[in-house]
Amino acid sequence: MSAELGTTGKPRLLVLVGPTAAGKTRISLDIAKAWNAEIISGDSMQVYRGMDIGTAKIRPEERQGVPHHLIDICEPDHPFSAAEFQRLCTGLIAEITARGKLPFIVGGTGLYVESVAYGYDFAEGGSDEAYRSELREYALRCGTEALHAKLREVDPATAERLHPNDQRRIIRALEIRHLTGVTLSEQLAGQKRVSPYELCIVGLNMERAKLYERINERVDAMIAEGLVDEVKRLLDAGVPADSVSMQGLGYKEIALCIRDRIPLAEAVELLKRNTRRFAKRQLSWFRRMEDIAWVEASENIHENLRSFHAIIAGKFGVDLEYITNQSF
Repeated sequence: MSAELGTTGKPRLLVLVGPTAAGKTRISLDIAKAWNAEIISGDSMQVYRGMDIGTAKIRPEERQGVPHHLIDICEPDHPFSAAEFQRLCTGLIAEITARGKLPFIVGGTGLYVESVAYGYDFAEGGSDEAYRSELREYALRCGTEALHAKLREVDPATAERLHPNDQRRIIRALEIRHLTGVTLSEQLAGQKRVSPYELCIVGLNMERAKLYERINERVDAMIAEGLVDEVKRLLDAGVPADSVSMQGLGYKEIALCIRDRIPLAEAVELLKRNTRRFAKRQLSWFRRMEDIAWVEASENIHENLRSFHAIIAGKFGVDLEYITNQSF
């Protein structure tokens, strides 16, 4: 399928979301090939070079000829943000559409996906360096957990999605509240819900017990593949333990182990627990998005694909028979 303008006159945009470990990467390749799409990673961690195992990054040899974007684009000490993702992704969508291909965002970072799908306004609202310094000093005196608790008091929704060690984003959320009198979560809730695209968002869901089983298996596989060595290389290369990238799942837990604060077995169990909790938060985020058409994952990938194809064809007004003939 070519990516000409849809029936609304807007560029088409396909999005696949779902919780971590549900199988988005595998099925996205088949969808991309059937719909003549190029994949844009919608993952906040896969942008970092050298962070491969802990982010479950798809290897070049696994991409089956499907172009992938926004993977390995910055160094781990760079504080990549949702606003930066939106800017880069929006440009890529225009470029992919101009090539006659379908832009296809695949990922589980809810804010990143929504910011592009609905054209969020990331107006910064100014800054107050004195207030930032005050908060940094407070974190030094009382610890990052206390700083996180301060955010939880005024903006529990934002505090829920930020790790207590993510000092930069916690301070920024508090600064926004300080400067505007409006919390970051309130600003996001007030964003417009009209997409600049002819938008099709599909979600891959999985029964909770099975998802948690897959998460546990994925963590064990990451350890076997060398996650500990990957984290050690990053720390030895000088990537700060409190950097944005090192707050990602797998990195903060294994860093605790490397710095001899907890045994490896404890770090692994902590990672499994944190990943399960993260998947729960992802589902909570996506389920409040009214535009998602969900598919329940089954062991039969062809059955899953048929469901996805039917949803996409219906949204884009394309002959389903043509697509399924190309896919099977």
